[in-house]
Amino acid sequence: MDPISIMSVIGSAVPASLRELGLLACWYLVRDGQPVSGPLTSLTDAKALASRLQYPCLHA
Repeated sequence: MDPISIMSVIGSAVPASLRELGLLACWYLVRDGQPVSGPLTSLTDAKALASRLQYPCLHA
């Protein structure tokens, strides 16, 4: 399976709903060029989600 990458977007590429909240940047997780998450509002959140998706933990 291909690794997950974090892609940042700025300015007008940020969804309007986030720009209305005053956010000028957001982050997406992508795998093989395809988005695997919606827009995330912080790089910290993007890194945490990428880690969980890349190395899922199995719970019994």
